[in-house]
Amino acid sequence: MPSHKISPLAIIEDGAIIGENVEIGPFCLISSQSTIGDETKIDQSTSIYGKTTIGKNNHIFSHAVIGSIPQDLKFAGEDVELIIGDNNKIREFTLFNPGTKGGGGKTIIGSHNLFMGYVHVGHDVIIGNHCILANAATLAGHVEMGDYSVIGGMTPVHQFVHIGDYAMIAGASALAQDVPPYCMAEGNRATLRGLNLTGLRRSIPRDEINDIKLAYKELFETGKPLKDTASELVENTSNHHVHNLCNFILKTKRGIPYERKKIND
Repeated sequence: MPSHKISPLAIIEDGAIIGENVEIGPFCLISSQSTIGDETKIDQSTSIYGKTTIGKNNHIFSHAVIGSIPQDLKFAGEDVELIIGDNNKIREFTLFNPGTKGGGGKTIIGSHNLFMGYVHVGHDVIIGNHCILANAATLAGHVEMGDYSVIGGMTPVHQFVHIGDYAMIAGASALAQDVPPYCMAEGNRATLRGLNLTGLRRSIPRDEINDIKLAYKELFETGKPLKDTASELVENTSNHHVHNLCNFILKTKRGIPYERKKIND
C-alpha cells in the first residue's frame, strides 16, 4: 500500500490515483479522475478538478485551483485534460485550465517550472521546462512557451502567442505577438528590446552567444526583410541556436513585435 500523509479534512473522490509519499492538506478536493504523482505536496484549500495528471515531486501551495473547466464559452463539457510534469512549484491562488476540443483537448505543462501567486494558465496552453511566470502573469488560450522562458509579473499574453526558448517578457508588459527565442520584450504593447543575455549566459557558451548576437543584428537592425534574412541565415550557419531563432521567425503566424528600420538609417 502506498504511504500518504492526507488530512482527514481533505476530500478524495473515489477513483483518484494517489502516488507514494503524497501530502494533501486540509480542505483540499481531489477529483475522481485525478492522478497525483509520488512525493507531490498539495497544501490546504487547493482544488484539483477534472481529468488532471500531476507528476512527481510537485508542490502546489494553498488555494490553487487546478483543472477547473476552461474559461471558453464554446466549451460544452467535452473530455479534456490537464497534464503537469515533475518538480514544479505552483504558488498560491493560481488557476490552471485544461484544454478544449478546438485546441486538441490538452493543456500541457513541463517540469521544473515556477508559477508565482495568481498566475493564470488558460486552456490549450503548452509550457516547456524551467520556465518562470512571476506574480499575476496571465496566459490566454493556446499560448506556447519554450524552455527557460520568463514572464514578468502583471503581464498578460494574448491568445495563440508563441514565446521561444530563453525569451524574457518584462513585467507589466502586454504581449500580443510572438517573441523569438533568446530575445527580450517589454512595453505595452511589448516590442523587442534586445537579447536576454542574462538568461543566455547561464546555459550557453560565449562563442555561441556571439553568433546569436550577430544573427539578432542582422535580423532586426539592418532594415532588411525579416523572413528573407532568416532564410539566408539558416542556409549559412551551423549554429543550432541561430537555426532555432530563424526557424521560429519563419514559422510565426502572429508576427514579431520589433521596430522596423529603413536600410539607410
